Amino acid sequence: MNKLQEILAAKRNEVEKNKALYPVKLLEQSVFFGAAPVPLSAYLLREDLHGIIAEFKRRSPSRGMINEFADPATITLRYMQAGASALSVITDKDFFGGSNKDLVLARQNNYCPVLRKDFIVDEYQIFESRSMGADVILLIASALTRKELLHFHRVANELGMEVLVEIHDPVELDKLPADVRLLGVNSRNLNDFSVNTDHALKVCNQLPDHVIKIAESGIDSPETLLKLKEAGYKGFLMGERFMREADPGKACYRFIKLLKGLIQEKTFDHEGSEKNN
Repeated sequence: MNKLQEILAAKRNEVEKNKALYPVKLLEQSVFFGAAPVPLSAYLLREDLHGIIAEFKRRSPSRGMINEFADPATITLRYMQAGASALSVITDKDFFGGSNKDLVLARQNNYCPVLRKDFIVDEYQIFESRSMGADVILLIASALTRKELLHFHRVANELGMEVLVEIHDPVELDKLPADVRLLGVNSRNLNDFSVNTDHALKVCNQLPDHVIKIAESGIDSPETLLKLKEAGYKGFLMGERFMREADPGKACYRFIKLLKGLIQEKTFDHEGSEKNN
């Protein structure tokens, strides 16, 4: 059993327990359930932002503990003050040290798109996500059959939520719903959790033209992000780059400041070249 299969098996057991404790009828009574979701797609296309989806995570199976005592309310608020376009909150407890409460705190302290990052294996988790205040859910193509992916995508849309469909290999494109809007390419192989930072660049041209492309994992520098942006990506999911710092919000601010400087420099060079020609 590889790491992804191990996580999915544990997740199915967790979901069955939660169904008994918190039935859907109870989830629907949440103050967040009927609220209008904030569209991630709109925020990623804003010209005044740079598409960074800043992630709150405490640990990972590959890196171990990253930031054990991090406070989700403070860090997510500082992410948004730094200029992030949206938030991602990992809610998996067993492998990533997260919790549903982390997402609720992020929702209560921010008006922006909030992605629930977890391993969705059951329709129940979609209702659960809405009850926490999530605007977007993640569906991992390699973790689902095409039938499951299409069904979960439809259920989320019916609840007003957007869906980030994640692939690693272009062969998974055959699973995509025809109306998929947000498509992520994870440079981390979920079978062994290794990362190839050039992976998203290599597969970009194979992605459908109509989707908003989001690069995930391995973005460690503004230079790397700018390459991905120039290749056609609009969103950039980043977690460990910020969370491993003592002050993740400040790390996000510095990153975006450096990115803005690179973009201005590129613009200046381009305009200078045009004048010379």
